[in-house]
Amino acid sequence: MIKKASIVFLAIFFSCLVPAAAQVTDTLRADSVKADTIKPEFRVDTNLLNKFRIEPRKNALPVRIRPLQVRPQFIPIEMPDYEIQHWRKWLTVGINFNQVAFSSNWSAGGVSAIAIGTNIVYKTEYNKSPFIYTAEINFLYGRSKNKGQSARKTNDRLFIDNKLATKLSKNWYFFGSLTFESQIDKGFQYPDPNPPILISRFLSPGYITESIGFEYKPSKYFDVRLGTGTARQTLVLDTAIYRNQPSNYGVPIGKKIRNDLAFQGVMSFDKDIMQNLHLNWRYTLFVPYGRPLDFVNHRLDLTLLARVNKLINVTINGTALYNKDMAAGIQATEGLALGIMYKFP
Repeated sequence: MIKKASIVFLAIFFSCLVPAAAQVTDTLRADSVKADTIKPEFRVDTNLLNKFRIEPRKNALPVRIRPLQVRPQFIPIEMPDYEIQHWRKWLTVGINFNQVAFSSNWSAGGVSAIAIGTNIVYKTEYNKSPFIYTAEINFLYGRSKNKGQSARKTNDRLFIDNKLATKLSKNWYFFGSLTFESQIDKGFQYPDPNPPILISRFLSPGYITESIGFEYKPSKYFDVRLGTGTARQTLVLDTAIYRNQPSNYGVPIGKKIRNDLAFQGVMSFDKDIMQNLHLNWRYTLFVPYGRPLDFVNHRLDLTLLARVNKLINVTINGTALYNKDMAAGIQATEGLALGIMYKFP
């Protein structure tokens, strides 16, 4: 009986040793360390780790990672509809009308008369730094008719000015200019009781002036030109006009052109000096080389405009001129008129 009990006890004892040996073997395999170098408290049960291990599925889809690419994308942008205008233009038209009438029995006496005058000014400017081109056309014409007399001219002038300048500094420019001046209609003297005498007509006289030099322009309304190199041609195409105008405007009799080299100075002013009051004047000095000082030319043109409203205005025009080739003394003219003037734009 005792012998059977000892056999059973031994069988149970060996059955417990076999799992323990298997666990020690698995621990050594997992850590790849010799069993005798690992302390019992640091040994890990590999069966427990295998229990919670997550294996990937065999049919899992591969993950493809693409590199990030940045490409520029052009977006069309509509620019604002702005346009730089280098050209500027002005047109001023003025019409003056004067009239007076008397009845046949007016005791104080008087002569019925009618007069009309026109003034047309066109200006244009091209401004694109550093160049500035300006042009001006000024046409002034007037006629009057008194009862019992023929119609007579009161004003007649055609003036064209072209100037091209390049900027040198803030207020100084180098310029070249070309100007033309003449009249349109015939001009007469009326010595009573003799018939009218023809003394001038278109291009008799006429003046063409070329000038280069320096311009001082401190503001928009005032400038000074110093034409150190200036040439002027005086034209008298009517070779018979000297019979009534002995000076023949400085052109030798029998010829049509006289050339002069000179220094020219031009000053101009154009500004509103008060509310509804505008002043414009232009002074020209012409000093011919090789001639006496008596032949220095001076010309001053002045216009004072007083606005009554947008259309109605009162205008005073005046001109003072000294040119010994025309007359021995100073010539002058003046006019006062009420009329209509409109400026575009």
